[in-house]
Amino acid sequence: MLSDMTLLKVLRDKNLDFTVHGFRSTFRDWVADTTDYPAEVAEAALAHTIADKTVAAYKRTAFLEKRKVLMDAWGAYVTAL
Repeated sequence: MLSDMTLLKVLRDKNLDFTVHGFRSTFRDWVADTTDYPAEVAEAALAHTIADKTVAAYKRTAFLEKRKVLMDAWGAYVTAL
């Protein structure tokens, strides 16, 4: 796991004009545009919380197995570029 500060340091050291949030946004767009993973799995991978308190009260899964497969696919995608 990398913190946002670690990624920010890499960007600054390389004099790149990108934001750390851009990495998260790129991941979310990739999931939506090129995969069949449910939005809930992508949101869990981004550690987003559920705003609807009723839905949050009943959702008991963290989608760990599905997130593992999703992140393997993401890793293959970004390393193939």
